[in-house]
Amino acid sequence: MSTAPETAAVISPEALLEHWQGHRRLTRRVIDAFPEDQLFTFTLGGMRSFGTMALEMLTMAAPMVRGVVTEEWTTSWGRDAIPKAEILRGWDEATEEMNALWAQIPLERFQETTTAFGMYPGKVHDLLLYVIDNEVHHRGQGYVYLRALGIEPPPFYERT
Repeated sequence: MSTAPETAAVISPEALLEHWQGHRRLTRRVIDAFPEDQLFTFTLGGMRSFGTMALEMLTMAAPMVRGVVTEEWTTSWGRDAIPKAEILRGWDEATEEMNALWAQIPLERFQETTTAFGMYPGKVHDLLLYVIDNEVHHRGQGYVYLRALGIEPPPFYERT
């Protein structure tokens, strides 16, 4: 089996960001679909509330991109319940920050190894993909919660 050189690209950084932002647009609609009174109280099968998961996603997305650019690994989001409007505002601000910072990532940076938040070592592209995977995973849990609450979630394939 032949292995491709590490410089070979399957997807451009711009396409990766657009793919991620498509997921983020969909996840935002899932957050918005949640009833305010259920966001931090409804759970199933021992899983955390979707509000807690949404806050986790906020502690990861923009802070990961910021860390990749600056090597400063901080987040200002906690895990305490806050109003849905505040989560959505933070989501939108994170989206803008990610878009602004993304252009500052040199192509070779995606292949570099770093330690995110002082405890997660890996290649930059793997760390970014982990954050995307984490979001998709938690959004799937949100879909289950919405269906259990009798709410039709947004179509998973609509990421515009």
